[in-house]
Amino acid sequence: MSANAENTAFRAILVSRDDNKKQSVDVVTLNEQDLMPGDVTVEVEATTVNYKDGLAITGKSPVVRHWPMVPGIDLAGTVIRCDSNAFKPGDKVLLNGFGVGEVHWGAYAGKARLASDWLIPLPTGLSAKEAMAVGTAGYTAMLCIMALERHGITPASGPVVVTGANGGVGTVAIAVLSKLGYHVIASTGRPSEEAFLKGLGAAEIIDRKELSEPGRPLGKERWAAGVDAVGSHTLANVLAQTKYGGAVAACGLAQGFDLPSTVMPFILRGVALLGIDSVMAPKPLRIEAWNRIARDLDRTKLASLTSEVGFDDIIKTAEAIVDGKVRGRVVIDMTRA
Repeated sequence: MSANAENTAFRAILVSRDDNKKQSVDVVTLNEQDLMPGDVTVEVEATTVNYKDGLAITGKSPVVRHWPMVPGIDLAGTVIRCDSNAFKPGDKVLLNGFGVGEVHWGAYAGKARLASDWLIPLPTGLSAKEAMAVGTAGYTAMLCIMALERHGITPASGPVVVTGANGGVGTVAIAVLSKLGYHVIASTGRPSEEAFLKGLGAAEIIDRKELSEPGRPLGKERWAAGVDAVGSHTLANVLAQTKYGGAVAACGLAQGFDLPSTVMPFILRGVALLGIDSVMAPKPLRIEAWNRIARDLDRTKLASLTSEVGFDDIIKTAEAIVDGKVRGRVVIDMTRA
C-alpha cells in the first residue's frame, strides 16, 4: 500500500473522557497512522448498533475500558492489508466481539486495524449489509439456539419463549426458531408490535409484565426452553416456568445482571441454565454459528426486521437503542453519510 493510501483521511466517532471522567462523543478525522496495533487493516463497509454500542456512546454503563475509544463491536468489510498469512487483500471478512469497541478501536470508522485471529471469512451468500443486519445480536441468538439443540431441545419438546422479543437477539431468535419448526412465544413490552412479531414467526405474544415482576420459585410449566436477553426477574420467571428437563439460554441483562431465583427449577425439574458468551467464543464455534445463520435465517424476514442508515445517524441511533426505541436491527452503511 502506498504512503498516500495510508494517509487518506476517514471519519470516525471518538468517545473521550476528561480528567473529571465526564464523557464526550465527537466526529473526528483520522488516518491509518492513528489506528491501534494489529496485523490486518480492514476497510469498514457496514456495521450496526447493538445495545452495548448504545451504552458505550451514551456512557450509561461502563462499557468502554480504554480511552479514547472508537466504539462499534461489529463490522464487515474488505481486507486492505494483512501482515500474516490469514487473509489477503480483497478478502471479505466479519468481526464480532473480542473487546473491539471496548478496549480496541472498533467499527465506527472508515478503517479498522485488528488481529487476524478475531476475524472470520464472510459466509458465502451473505453480503456485508446482511451480516450486519444479523450482527452480534443475531449471532448470539444463533449461539443460544445451538446450545439448546446440544441440550436435546427439538421442536417436539414444546414451545420456546423468547424474551426481549423486539430487540436484536429476540427478533433473530424468533425468525430462526420459527423456520426450524419451533412454536415460539414472544415476550414483549410493546403489544402494538404483535403483527410484526407474528410476521417473524411468533405463534403467541405475551406481555413482558408477566415475567418482569418478582415471581414464585416455581410456576406452571409453560415452555420447554427459552432464549433470554433480559436477565433479572425475567430470567428467574422464565426458569420457574420451564418444563421438566428443559433449558434456558441466557445471553443478556437488559433488565439487570441480578438473578433473584432459587435452586428449585434446577433440583425439582432438572432445568438447565445455559450461559452464552459471544465475545470470546472460539473461532470454530463462530464459523459454525455464522454458517448456520446463512442457512437457517430467512432473508425475507431478515429484511423485514432491518432498517438502514448512514454514518451520520450512528449517535442518535445509539441513544435510541438505549431508550428502547429501536425495533429489530439497524445496519450502518459506512459508505454513505
